[in-house]
Amino acid sequence: MRSTKLLVGALVGALISTSAMADGSVATVNGVAIPQSKMDMIVKQLAERGQKDSPELRDRIKQQLVTNEVLYQDAVKKGVDKSADVQSQLDAAKQQIVVSTYVNNFVKANPVSDADVQKEYDRVIKANFAGKEYHARHILVKTEAEANDILAQLKKGKKFDDLAKAKSIDTQSGAQGGDLGWSSPTNYVPEFSAAMTKLTKGQITQTPVKTQFGYHIIKLEDVRDAKAPPLDQVKGEISQQLERQKVEKMVSDLRAKATVQ
Repeated sequence: MRSTKLLVGALVGALISTSAMADGSVATVNGVAIPQSKMDMIVKQLAERGQKDSPELRDRIKQQLVTNEVLYQDAVKKGVDKSADVQSQLDAAKQQIVVSTYVNNFVKANPVSDADVQKEYDRVIKANFAGKEYHARHILVKTEAEANDILAQLKKGKKFDDLAKAKSIDTQSGAQGGDLGWSSPTNYVPEFSAAMTKLTKGQITQTPVKTQFGYHIIKLEDVRDAKAPPLDQVKGEISQQLERQKVEKMVSDLRAKATVQ
């Protein structure tokens, strides 16, 4: 008799286990099934953050889901879910989830095409890289007298790099011998750009250049035709920007149709 009961118990346990698997649940707590979809959602979210899927990870998630379900069931028994504060938070969470899903669906239904990306690349990126780029160095000081003294030292054979390191109050470029790298003239204040673009390769300004930052001695290292980054390098950034623009227009159109009092 005892062995029969054990056999029946084992069969019932197997049937329950098979039923849970068929229903797509990872566990049951007091008869309430925890759906496999919950596990899959968490695994997907963790994978997007770089977490590797593994049996150990899934077991940890399962244990947490079981703990959450135990706590949730007891909280419901005590009426916690009925409180005004909880209901308000649930409403806010529901709205946020629905809105987020709606926006994601809109983006999927209105994808940015390769043609759109190419057009934006030509309009913005290539246009901004038209003209020349300049590779310059500078020494920045507070007074005109200091700038004139530096010019005198340069005429005596002092190295520009050494003077920049020792005298420039622009500590970032000064540490690099005054090197500003390659850049468009539009990235500098007008007075600096005007003086820099008049120089020829290797030439140094003969007089201090005054700007809002102080007095500059500028040396032009080289000039080249501006070159836009390749499309593949900026394609992702452009696509994201165009997606944002589509979403912003959709939101703007909906707000324009809405009655807001």
